[in-house]
This record gives sequence, structure tokens and C-alpha cells, in this order.
Amino acid sequence: MKLLLFDIDGTLLSTDGAGRRAIHRALVDRAGTPGVLPGYRLDGKTDPQIVRELLAEGGHASPDDRSVIEDICARYVSNLREELKRPGYVTRAMPGVPALLQALEPLERSGDAMVGLLTGNVVGGAELKLNAAGIGFDRFAVGAFGLDGHHRPDLPPVALARAAERLGRAVTGSDTWIIGDTPADVACGRPVGARALAVATGSYRVPDLEATGADLVFADLSDTQRVLEGLGL
Repeated sequence: MKLLLFDIDGTLLSTDGAGRRAIHRALVDRAGTPGVLPGYRLDGKTDPQIVRELLAEGGHASPDDRSVIEDICARYVSNLREELKRPGYVTRAMPGVPALLQALEPLERSGDAMVGLLTGNVVGGAELKLNAAGIGFDRFAVGAFGLDGHHRPDLPPVALARAAERLGRAVTGSDTWIIGDTPADVACGRPVGARALAVATGSYRVPDLEATGADLVFADLSDTQRVLEGLGL
């Protein structure tokens, strides 16, 4: 059995900037900071990490206060719900994603694969984005999310433990593929021995991702059969 853990933003879907706008508003409204600063990169980070870093850069007195971070993340989810409905913006699945997820369904039923999430999004944000893209949050069996750790490397052990609990047996890193669009996705699984499939549908191009040492690199996920073969399925 292979555990496939998908990142969301830039990998499964694009929200056309909704997440950035929502977290910017939350920071300004709830913490009085400058919000998301020009040039600041959100990709590859967890939502709480983003909030913590931007609070610090904005001069907030308590950037590490968990209650402040959770409050801003909650406001972010509320803002995101509005942003995803804003006229003129479109949330869409990335090329090949719907077909790949559909092709994985019989493999999940046979017990050859389990499909989950490994994302910096808090749960509420993940659910809103996936549903808006027509993918569906409930389609994924397990997940590790932004509030499960301070940084992305904290998340793979959480996802493996939840998969093991669901299956009733141990799940190891050697059973696991992490599928994402940033060097952080590739790097986070190494401590547990997971392999990485990097896809250039986010901000990083194929040569950038090849330089990370990812086990597989694709321009996108549109060649379903090639992706499945690369994953050993």
C-alpha cells in the first residue's frame, strides 16, 4: 500500500490569489500589521508560520502567541470564504488533477493506495479551497494541516500516524509519496524517508524542482498513466 500525500495550493489547485488576499485582511484587521508584505512568499509554508513571520516583520508585540495566531487564522478562513466568491476570480483544479484522482479511486478501493493531504493550510481553509475547485475535501482519507505543526517538516509524522490509525497498522516513510510544487514539499519528507514527486504548476519551474533532488518531477499531472507508473501503481 502506498500513501500519497498531496499539497493543495499550486499542486491540486489555484485560488487566483484568494488566500493571499484573505490572510492580508486578517492581519490588518485583527493585528494592525501591514499585512502581507511585498515580495513575501507564502508557498511552502504553513498558515500559522506565515502569520507568525508576518507578525514579527510587522512589529507585533507577541508574534509567537498561539492564541493570537489561531485568532488570525480563524479570521483568515472567514475572509477566504468571501474571497472565493469574489466576481472575476476563479478557483480551478490544476491540469490533470481530476483525472489522476479519479484514476486513484479503484486503487484505494483495492487497498493499493491511500490518498491524503499534507498541506500548510488550516483545516477550514483546505476544505473551502478544495470544495471551490470541485475536488472535495471529503475525497481525502487522511491529512496533516497547518495547525498540526510549526513548520512543514512537522507534518509528515502526523500524516503517517493518522494513516496508521485508520489502517490499523504501521505506515512507514518508505510507503509514502509527498506530492507538491515547492522545494519545501520535497524536503519535508526526507526525515521520515518519504519520496517526493514535484510538479511545476506553482511558482517553481522544472529545473528548480529537479535541483531539489525530488524522486520525480513533472511539468504538470496531465499524463495520468506516466504519473501512476512513476509512483509504482
